[in-house]
Amino acid sequence: MRADRREPRTLALALLGSLLLWNLPFGGVLLYPFKLLATWMHELSHGIMMLATGAGFDHILIYRDTSGLAYGRTPVGMFATAFIAAAGYMGTPVWGAVLLVATRDARTARRALLVLAALLVVTGMFVVAPTSTEGGFGPWATGLIGAAVFACALLLPARVRLFGAHFLAAQACCNALLDIRVLMRPSQVVGGQVAGGSDAHNMAIATFGTSEAWAVWTWAVIWLAWSLIVLFVALRLSGSRASRIAARNALPRASLRDESDRDARRRSPASAPGETDPSEPAGT
Repeated sequence: MRADRREPRTLALALLGSLLLWNLPFGGVLLYPFKLLATWMHELSHGIMMLATGAGFDHILIYRDTSGLAYGRTPVGMFATAFIAAAGYMGTPVWGAVLLVATRDARTARRALLVLAALLVVTGMFVVAPTSTEGGFGPWATGLIGAAVFACALLLPARVRLFGAHFLAAQACCNALLDIRVLMRPSQVVGGQVAGGSDAHNMAIATFGTSEAWAVWTWAVIWLAWSLIVLFVALRLSGSRASRIAARNALPRASLRDESDRDARRRSPASAPGETDPSEPAGT
């Protein structure tokens, strides 16, 4: 199977598999590591925005219940707070979209998985901190997921590797969509304890000055729409790229076939008017 045909097929299978697993009774158990990975993407997105807004980035906490927190170094104003609050739910689908667009074949899938594995291992060592209630679960879980991604990049066959990269991308996009339902809760539960308002509550306060339901719902709907748009654009880019590759691969074959036809016509006496067959006597 050519790479240009393989990519859309593996992508479709990855998305279908993700949706099926999310709706099966045991799907949550199988998807648990991917949920932790989505939490890592979510919290790291907060951390990146903290650096961009001048708040500084101190560390991340990741809990067994797949919740997490990101901590800055210095307090910032409401404008920067709004950007930091939005970064988690807006950043997670972008992680998935980048992974989706970057993995056009098995070779690029290996490179993307190796980069992702390196980020997981490094952040597990230096960014994800132990918690007071669960000890070193977060750092160890992040490092083990990174090691698993690294093994997949090096050991899996080409077609399975490409499917794995697309499955990771699909999980990031699906988790970004499904996690938005958490925003509707009156308070956020992290590590089994109430930890204040959700990102949507903080965003509503920073932008509208209130945490009324309509303000929280407004941002939840906006982030849901953002996740759908990002997924749609990533799918379109992947599909367009596959079409371009297919067209580019078809052009050389067509030109070679045309040239060979012309060469055959040149060699054929019947197709060359005014010329005679060397085996026949020339006219006088």
